[in-house]
Amino acid sequence: MNRNARRLLVVIAAAAAALLVWAVAAPLAGVDLTVPQGDTDLTVGPVLVIAAALAAGLAGWGLLALLERATARGTRIWTIVALVFLALSLLGPLGAASGAAVASLLCMHLAVGAVVITGLARR
Repeated sequence: MNRNARRLLVVIAAAAAALLVWAVAAPLAGVDLTVPQGDTDLTVGPVLVIAAALAAGLAGWGLLALLERATARGTRIWTIVALVFLALSLLGPLGAASGAAVASLLCMHLAVGAVVITGLARR
């Protein structure tokens, strides 16, 4: 399988992993995945989960492709940048409405990060 096809599968797998966490948390366990967004509340549903995971995966892939062309240490630099972004992304769920929502959203972020970072960094 060529590198682009494998990386596309990684991005899709990241979205699937996030959706799996959402499915266990929201419909099965009944966790209310609500996060305050300014004056309103945002309910995290399956479309948002898939869109966010795909956006993160595609952005990561794009940055990796740029770094691989720009420097011989592109993968190493990308991995460090990706880990920093993953760590920063973990701050977002901390404002969720309940502890269960915080834990569920953190698991989603970690699932996407783990799949994207380990999958895209692989040669």
